[in-house]
Amino acid sequence: MTETITNTPAVPLSDAAIRRRMLADFWFHFKQNKGAVAGMIVFVLLVLAAVFAAVIAPHDPTQQYRDALLVPPLWQEGGRADFLLGTDAVGRDMLSRLIYGAQYSLFIGIVVVSIALVGGIVIGMVAGFFGGWVDTVIMRVMDVILAFPSLLLALVLVAILGPGLLNAMIAIAIVYQPHFARLTRAAVMGEKEREYVTAARVAGAGNMRLMFKTILPNCLAPLIVQATLSFSSAVLDAAALGFLGMGAQPPASEWGTMLAEAREFILRAWWVVTFPGLAILISVLAINLMGDGLRDALDPKLKKS
Repeated sequence: MTETITNTPAVPLSDAAIRRRMLADFWFHFKQNKGAVAGMIVFVLLVLAAVFAAVIAPHDPTQQYRDALLVPPLWQEGGRADFLLGTDAVGRDMLSRLIYGAQYSLFIGIVVVSIALVGGIVIGMVAGFFGGWVDTVIMRVMDVILAFPSLLLALVLVAILGPGLLNAMIAIAIVYQPHFARLTRAAVMGEKEREYVTAARVAGAGNMRLMFKTILPNCLAPLIVQATLSFSSAVLDAAALGFLGMGAQPPASEWGTMLAEAREFILRAWWVVTFPGLAILISVLAINLMGDGLRDALDPKLKKS
């Protein structure tokens, strides 16, 4: 009895199928980290609070109720139902200001990371691809920036540019740029001698195409992780600058600025300091946990078989 064996040629997957498989693989490894999933849930809630602040917030964040100065939270004696988390020294609703403060945090994080990421990628690409004296000059400049404590350097830059949220974001982005530049340079130096790059060069691809079309897509995984972690650091540094009076200016409901306004009431009204501080703590912790999960899911060395 003779059996006929037929070889069925493998059907190549479409681009959509490949993307779905990559997404499923990413989610499989990401969800193994329970802390990362919890952080993602908190981050999504933060985004929803920022997007729908006008609907969720019970009051205008700048509205002052002169008959409700330093009202305690609802569950404490003297609390009122229309001010769930109490009011500040000039009668503004704490809950509404915290919700609107999420908009500042997300805006700061997105702007800072975008500026630092784009600038760092360009600088790191040039340094890693061309090497030689170009690499030496660029990396020495990055080393000089990294030699200063990040918050101190941001303070100096804000003092030069002038206090304000925009200048604070620019200063923080400049401080974070070397991290992205060094990471990009290291990734480019590891990729530029590979066969696919050599093949693209032989096919006639120019330097710009080699850098940004051929090499860059294969360097994005560590940059995404760094961007996530820098997002939380940007929120924290912006809050620190706001606390020192160099970031967002009153009556903005940015959490660091809220802490600065509440300093003199720490002993009399604990809620005006505690709630903004908790908001900063929870949001930064959630983003850091999510960043850890992204690192585990995107780094092949850390994936569990």
